[in-house]
Amino acid sequence: MIVNLARRAHDHNWELDPITRSLLDTDFYKLLMLQFIWKNFPKLHVAFTLLNRTPSARLGEIVGIHRLREQLEETRNLRFHKSELIWLAGNTFYGRRGIFEPAFLEWLERDFRLSDFDLSVENGQLALRFHGLWTETTLWEIYALAAISELKTRASLKVLTEFDLDILYARAKTRLWEKMKRLRGVPELSISDFGTRRRHSFLWQEYVVVAMRDTLGPAFTGTSNAYLAYKHDMEAIGTNAHELPMALAALADSDDELRTAQYRLLQLWQQSYQGELLILLPDTFGTTQFLRNAPGWVANWTGQRIDSKNAYTAGDEYIEWLVRHGRNPRQKRLIASDALDVDQILGLHAYFTGTLRNGATPQDFRRAEDFLNERKWTPERRIRFSSGWGTFLTNDFRDCNPHDDNTFDPVSLVCKLTEVEGRPAVKLSDNYSKALGDPAEIERYRRVFGVEGLADVPVVT
Repeated sequence: MIVNLARRAHDHNWELDPITRSLLDTDFYKLLMLQFIWKNFPKLHVAFTLLNRTPSARLGEIVGIHRLREQLEETRNLRFHKSELIWLAGNTFYGRRGIFEPAFLEWLERDFRLSDFDLSVENGQLALRFHGLWTETTLWEIYALAAISELKTRASLKVLTEFDLDILYARAKTRLWEKMKRLRGVPELSISDFGTRRRHSFLWQEYVVVAMRDTLGPAFTGTSNAYLAYKHDMEAIGTNAHELPMALAALADSDDELRTAQYRLLQLWQQSYQGELLILLPDTFGTTQFLRNAPGWVANWTGQRIDSKNAYTAGDEYIEWLVRHGRNPRQKRLIASDALDVDQILGLHAYFTGTLRNGATPQDFRRAEDFLNERKWTPERRIRFSSGWGTFLTNDFRDCNPHDDNTFDPVSLVCKLTEVEGRPAVKLSDNYSKALGDPAEIERYRRVFGVEGLADVPVVT
């Protein structure tokens, strides 16, 4: 797939393109969660709210609100195509065919609709809120984030000449190649694309994903983007996300119910997927408290995704917890997904798989070596390790602009669950800077769950 991105941008043909071309153009876990919600909480009312964690980027002034409204309305009018539903019904995901129930797929075709939304500009920032049934709002998260990110890109491209655009994309392609060259041939490497929500554009994500597949071969295990997986016959990657335990916690009527909501969610997920798709995401209210208080059966889950904690520390914590529960870490999966770039991927891979020095240079693994010396790494600490590569895979145009400004730098934009049946929803995470929710509720949650293991570090993406 060869697309002249510079020529396309210069001719402004991309302005005619809808950003969301298909309802499959979302993270695969969103579809799995939608089925879970449809099955267990079909009448629950919620709200999602946009938050810009990079306030210096005044998106309300950069992104034309009328263009965003047009894009969101275009997405709202989309429907699933029969060929897409046939793919969901007949394809094998995680080694299992039939993950999506026939009744759910019939509902997607016959009844699924996206909710309405409220959109305005306040103090230079976009104010965007989705509200309605949970089944009608949950998919908005990825569509909205991808739309805003690409509209920001289009606004920045518009002021460049054709020559400027050639330089921009030549630099970005060179950077992508240099990253892939360092990763190529590293033993036991496992990388997937997690970059839909903050991508430079749909076409650039597609270009990157195909390049990764063709260059890295089996080391590139797939993409979280269901549409690209469908179009290019790749593995679709993903299981679940923070909004599920956030919702159950918001419905709790006491501190005890709040404390155990995260485990009730796991039980319900297990039942819904017959013991499949069992990847823990324990940082919603803090990883340390989650593991300390988890029932013994939680150790039977397949693995853990790290999203907001130092990945070396979080991985060690998980491995130690598995050993205490009599489980063999080598039979489990550890997935890192927070603000990764090639240095972190190589270092973490070296540390957790024990392949230090194989296929890369010593400086690639400087951070891993620090941990090897400090923690006295042994072969027993090995675990199957994967990287979910997001923003710095699909939107790394830093310093690529020939005008030497930061116009194309990605912003940290999220769209999170904020309300459940009129009750506030909260996410603490392992990083104080990533906590979301009403301040008074955040303090209450910290009192209930504690703050052990939490850090306060800058948010990168």
